[in-house]
Amino acid sequence: MSGHSKWATTKHKKAALDAKRGKLFAKLIKNIEVACRNGGADPAGNPTLFDAIQKARKSSVPADNIDRAIKRGSGAEAGGANYETIMYEGYGPNGVAVLVECLSDNRNRAASEVRVAMTRNGGTMADPGSVSYLFARRGVIMVPKAAGVTEDDVLAAVLDAGADEVNDFGETFQVLCAATDVVEVRTALQSAGIDYESAEAIFWPSMSVPLDADGAAKVFKLIDALEDSDEVQNVYANFDVSDEVMAQIG
Repeated sequence: MSGHSKWATTKHKKAALDAKRGKLFAKLIKNIEVACRNGGADPAGNPTLFDAIQKARKSSVPADNIDRAIKRGSGAEAGGANYETIMYEGYGPNGVAVLVECLSDNRNRAASEVRVAMTRNGGTMADPGSVSYLFARRGVIMVPKAAGVTEDDVLAAVLDAGADEVNDFGETFQVLCAATDVVEVRTALQSAGIDYESAEAIFWPSMSVPLDADGAAKVFKLIDALEDSDEVQNVYANFDVSDEVMAQIG
């Protein structure tokens, strides 16, 4: 999964500088609203909200936007929508399995946007369950390389908290753990005085499809089209690309 992980990390690193910053901000704000509505407005007692706020702050979402999202989610301010999580499954170019996670207040609109993005970019929709079995929930914590923080420091902090492994991706460390251990691992980092960028449970592929430059370009195009939808929060796919292929497609 090294190629897939490096690609995902690169996208994460560039997200706040992307021309689609407005779309990114809207999705992060939506996460805060939903987390607040589901678990309460106190980040200290709502780990999902705590991590949603942290991710928004690290992506440079203004504090006022975050505060208003919390108020809408808690009902203290009008304007909050009744979002629900909807999962769609499909296949991309080269048989790559794709999971599309939406947060939407309109199932018909979400389904339409996902279907259009898939069919226009070499993908096909699939029946529920036909793709999801290829993925499992896993915790991922991204740690920036602050001055003086080494891989050994990160390992020492998270090993007893349930972390499975730590990967070095140049400017960041990626900590992997069970989805149920995200809060404990994140808390261990904080206790050790180590800052982190994001902590979340994602869908991690159990097997991968290796891609050449042409296949990778097509899959990336599909994922970009899906992520361009306001209804789509996350896209997961079971591809792998080598460093050489990444270099070829820039």
